[in-house]
Amino acid sequence: MHPVLTIGHLARDADVRVSTVRFYEREGLLRPDGRTSGGFRVYTPETLERLRFIRAAQAMGFTLDDVAYLLKFDAGRLSACGKVQVLIEGRMKDLDRRMKDLQRVRAVLRKSLRKCKGGEKSGSCFVLKKIRIETSSKGKRTS
Repeated sequence: MHPVLTIGHLARDADVRVSTVRFYEREGLLRPDGRTSGGFRVYTPETLERLRFIRAAQAMGFTLDDVAYLLKFDAGRLSACGKVQVLIEGRMKDLDRRMKDLQRVRAVLRKSLRKCKGGEKSGSCFVLKKIRIETSSKGKRTS
């Protein structure tokens, strides 16, 4: 018999919260390996490795749906390489798109900072004015 971990020990060893373990269980990514006579969940070291795999895949930008798909490959139920490659390419496209968005935001912030520094003498904050204009124009409805 493998050594067993309680949900608290599993969470601690994987550096997650107990609520995260329960969430992954609800999502079908994890399941307890058994229960104690008192009804407490118990897990094996293999489940700890699975939990670490889930966290590592998420850190690489994979969604929970992607992670579920990857776990099928990891368990040997599907042949992996080509399909995982397509999944990675999709994540990279998403990442490229997000990076472009972040670069645009950075450019706006840089411009705002320059204007902000220039407006200190007037006592008027360009950024606050711009935010007010943006929020008021979004709040107006056109018929």
